[in-house]
Amino acid sequence: MKRIACLIVLAAGPALAQSALRHHNTDAPIDVDAKTIDVLDAKGQAVWSGDVRITQGDMKLNADTVTVFYSKAKTGGDPQIDRLDAQNNVKLVTPSETASGRYGIYDVGRKTITLIGGVTLAHGDSVLHGQRLAIDLDSGRSKLDGASTGPATPGAPAASGGRVTGRFVVPPRKDN
Repeated sequence: MKRIACLIVLAAGPALAQSALRHHNTDAPIDVDAKTIDVLDAKGQAVWSGDVRITQGDMKLNADTVTVFYSKAKTGGDPQIDRLDAQNNVKLVTPSETASGRYGIYDVGRKTITLIGGVTLAHGDSVLHGQRLAIDLDSGRSKLDGASTGPATPGAPAASGGRVTGRFVVPPRKDN
């Protein structure tokens, strides 16, 4: 998988970043590891609890609890994962960045990941803080804003509310 390059675009509005999760293969196998699982097959749900670790390619998602929503295959094949909802101590890790928040949604069908609540996005020593991070896995566009409610859509204006803060570490310049 490509690295998540943190090309930060400073604008008058919310912080924007280009993610190397661009073209992430959402059809790759999803591996899950947890202390317990409660399968609610009639509802098309599986609730994983206790130090949940999910891996898809080079992308990792960790949380205390993850509910997997799935659709049953019509031809008797494997179920299709539609969405993963992560709660408490949510952490998204790639080879180059780490993002964390209180709640996370990986919408496999729409190819989006959203983290909500006390979000921190770190790339090396550079760090951004906000309330909602939305990543479009097709385009690689990311958006961090200060709004804590409503849908998060890369490219759409943020709802009114909080602010995004950041600290960018500038490497020393080489003298010529």
